[in-house]
Amino acid sequence: MSLLSQLSPSITNQIRLDHTHVLSAFHQYEVSSPPRLKKGLADQVCLAIEIHTQLEDEIFYPALRVVADTDILRKSTPEHDEMRGLISRLRNMPVGDPAFDDTFFSLMRHVMHHVADEETQLLPAAERLLPNKLADLGAQMTRRRLELAGPRTPELASSMARSLSAGSIVAAGSALLAGAQLLTRHRYGDRLAAARSRFSRP
Repeated sequence: MSLLSQLSPSITNQIRLDHTHVLSAFHQYEVSSPPRLKKGLADQVCLAIEIHTQLEDEIFYPALRVVADTDILRKSTPEHDEMRGLISRLRNMPVGDPAFDDTFFSLMRHVMHHVADEETQLLPAAERLLPNKLADLGAQMTRRRLELAGPRTPELASSMARSLSAGSIVAAGSALLAGAQLLTRHRYGDRLAAARSRFSRP
């Protein structure tokens, strides 16, 4: 087993983590939120779904089709296409458009339906039918995720920055400042202890 296979989450756990990330961002979205925050959350969700669906289409579904060909698996790729269509509409729509919220919520309804099917049927099926391949498939997914996400890092950083509320920014800044102070204090303490040790020698 390769080192990446040992370090990567299994493919089914990666898919669950992706679902959790997208749904967490969705639950932060409020119609009354400032446009900047809404745009950041929507962009973050869209980017995550785009990468996630491509990973499933390229790696997870083909592996599962070898051992199981079910109606839910057959309809998964068309569902991805529907999501991509909604994402395209959302990306080409100003956040101030009256249809922006409805389009975002329509996307999330598709996502939640899709997640329910995967988590109750496809992922358990994969864990039952492909137990010895989940780690290697997870490593493949990790490698491909890095390839897909790398060129889009600026887009991801921008959407994450916009999706932070003022309170989150202050909290994040405070945490960074506290961490820096602790690190500085720790280093200063180490230097002080070394100096004392040097000067206390007979």
